[in-house]
Amino acid sequence: MSRFTDTWRSHLLSTLSGSSDGRPHWVDRIEQGSDAGFFGPESASWAVHGGLPTMVAGIRALLLQTLHPGAMAGVHDWSRYREDPLGRLSGTIQWLITVTFADTATARRESARVGAFHERVNGTYTDAAGVVRSYSASDPDLLAWVHIVFTDSFLACHSLWGDPIPGGADAYVGEWAQAGELVGVIDPPRSAAELADVLSAYRSAGILRYDERVAEAVRFIRNPPLRRSMMPAYRVMFAGAVASIPAEYRELLGLRRSRLPVVGATGLVLGAVRRVLGASSTSEDAARRRITRLGEPASSR
Repeated sequence: MSRFTDTWRSHLLSTLSGSSDGRPHWVDRIEQGSDAGFFGPESASWAVHGGLPTMVAGIRALLLQTLHPGAMAGVHDWSRYREDPLGRLSGTIQWLITVTFADTATARRESARVGAFHERVNGTYTDAAGVVRSYSASDPDLLAWVHIVFTDSFLACHSLWGDPIPGGADAYVGEWAQAGELVGVIDPPRSAAELADVLSAYRSAGILRYDERVAEAVRFIRNPPLRRSMMPAYRVMFAGAVASIPAEYRELLGLRRSRLPVVGATGLVLGAVRRVLGASSTSEDAARRRITRLGEPASSR
């Protein structure tokens, strides 16, 4: 690779994992585990979360998450995303990757870490009807909303830019329900149809709303403090993320779909990133080494 490509690769890995070589310290725990984990190499979750469309899915999920005033209050009141946006990103990625690829004990410990943080996040917010309500990040409703927009975003983006999912969309939604339950989601959707129905129910109930806090968060997500060399690719992926959001939610967010062919352009950007980063991540490679060491079958649970 050229010197520019090497530098860009290092910057990208630092952004995504917090480590310039793409192997943060917690990857060691993935390699050390004692079983095949909740999913396994042939699972829908490995296929989706091991794919590069996750880069766009993360943007999409963050945008949709802002529409719930309770979730937005937690981000506004407690998150340090303005001061340390990459720290928040890497923390979320750590949970996602650990639950996907680690053994079950490590996945449970990581989920407990996230749950302990949620217990500290609480306050009040004004709902869409103007009623002041208390919130906690561990509230079942808020946990469910975050899980739903996460699952919907990763599924939608992989459907647009990824390879076929083993078992299809229903397999992914059903598997990832396990991850939701690990952090306290009660009765998460287990099929693509259930997922769509629950997401629609939030909008139909008048729970979602747009206000200045949402506008501020959207502006930040549109123009995060990334290195200048990364911004052209990011802007394409942001436009792709917006294009992947159904019109009714784009309108709530105050966003418009670009008239340019951004879906195709996003695919080209992801292809270029794949050539720079390689076909698999250090986390997936570590998980495969663990499973080979244990001699366990690669079956999904």
